[in-house]
Amino acid sequence: MDFDTTQNLFIEGDNLDALKLLRETYLGKVKMIYIDPPYNTGNDFVYDDDFSESTEEFLKRSNQKDEEGNRLVANKDSNGRFHSDWLSMIYSRLRLAKNLLADDGAIFVSIDENELANLTKALDEVFGEENFRNSLLVRRRIKSLNVQFAENGLSSLNVGFEYVIIYSKSHDFLMNALRMKKKNASKKGTWNVFWSGADRPTMRYELLGFSPKTGQWRWGKEKALEAIENYKKYLSEYSDTMSLEEYWKKLGENLKFIRRINNGVGKNGGVQYWIAPSETSLRTSNWTDVEVSEIHKEFDIPFSNPKNETLIRELVRLFRSKEGVILDFFAGSATTAHAVMRLNAEDGGNRKFILVQLPEETDKKSEAFKVGYETISEISKERIRRAGKKILEGESHEDWNKDVGFRVLKIDTSNMADVYYTSEQTDQKDLLTAVDNIKPGRDNPEDLLFQVLVDWGVDLTLPIAKETIQDKTVFFVSNEPYDLIACFDKGITEELVKELATHKPMRIVFRDNGFVSDAVKINVEQIFRQLSPSTEVKSI
Repeated sequence: MDFDTTQNLFIEGDNLDALKLLRETYLGKVKMIYIDPPYNTGNDFVYDDDFSESTEEFLKRSNQKDEEGNRLVANKDSNGRFHSDWLSMIYSRLRLAKNLLADDGAIFVSIDENELANLTKALDEVFGEENFRNSLLVRRRIKSLNVQFAENGLSSLNVGFEYVIIYSKSHDFLMNALRMKKKNASKKGTWNVFWSGADRPTMRYELLGFSPKTGQWRWGKEKALEAIENYKKYLSEYSDTMSLEEYWKKLGENLKFIRRINNGVGKNGGVQYWIAPSETSLRTSNWTDVEVSEIHKEFDIPFSNPKNETLIRELVRLFRSKEGVILDFFAGSATTAHAVMRLNAEDGGNRKFILVQLPEETDKKSEAFKVGYETISEISKERIRRAGKKILEGESHEDWNKDVGFRVLKIDTSNMADVYYTSEQTDQKDLLTAVDNIKPGRDNPEDLLFQVLVDWGVDLTLPIAKETIQDKTVFFVSNEPYDLIACFDKGITEELVKELATHKPMRIVFRDNGFVSDAVKINVEQIFRQLSPSTEVKSI
């Protein structure tokens, strides 16, 4: 959808492989990661650390399917390594994800009580305990906390909440105040720093010319002055609100609120521990029938337990910048993409999303399968298409670029023959028979182009144009000056090479055996040295 121009990505395949492939291009460039991994409830989860085989082969090898193709449960709670298997899956992905985060970025992880403690320990190890920013306790549904009976006959209290765990890459991360839809709360989010009902004389002091006669300040004077300085710093960097003086003058002796921006150090850096009360919009998907069935009714797509789009949209809104990459490598029903597009439409932002989803087969007995969705990734993509269409039909910010498209990439084995990457392991007799570096049947030009983009670490969302020059298909990546020019046709002449050199791209790539003669192949680097000396030349 808008393949050549969109800045959004949807990657179909195992997320461990996807994270490895994204390292070259997005190292330190992702602003926010939100994931909703499998909760390890005793049901199966597909992810593993070895995906050099088809999904069907993996499901059988890992005992998730029998020889007749019937689906089995891979991680029952009776498994002796029940928690260990889940942690092995999530830990390797967290390690890779951290490398993708920008220094002022953060990761948000949804989880329930089953693996909350273990996930927190894993995040502590990967991101550091000092970068724990807080937990949001999100109400799952309205229900009694009365005793319930588990399958094993033991009784326990009902669990009515799940969690969003927040860790930053470093202390550079500073978040906005959390917006809560409460009757008397500021839309921008505020902390109450004046307690009219309390009366400690030692907590009444002059602050910016105002000294209360009754009641008390919430903080000691030193802490309050720190809050004011932090707020001034916020105002100097972001001009989306009134100045501190204007704010103070407007409220006068009725002062109730001042935004306290924490400096990011310590366990409480950035946001207070918070419980979503009934009057807020931050709830998970099965809060009400309306929210549960949003993608069922609104988009006519059956999906079990989709995340609440409002919740994720408000988490994205915590970031100061309206730019940046939002990554979700457990895409599910693609709620993250929906939230990013909708927020961009509201505030004119230019946030981009990258989603990763394994093409896991839907249950043949499910409603999704009955209406034609054979894999979860098909549901994800269709949700993005329909949500984008609906957002375009509504009102939007005048500065919004209206990008609701996405570029779909699929993870596969390399297009290149083994000798291309493992020449030191190749015998001389193999070299004599190798006339092409590309595997037979794997010479699709678009596939070759994206392999080059990944290998070279070029942005995978750059615009791509395809032109015919001297009867050859040529790809131009980005706008001039081009990041990359590629031509994988055979019969490349010296005249074509010279014409392409006039564009002075940063990089250019040809097929190794695509030149009309060895002489032309040898002369390519000399031609570029004369006409475009800064261009990096490569053959595959």
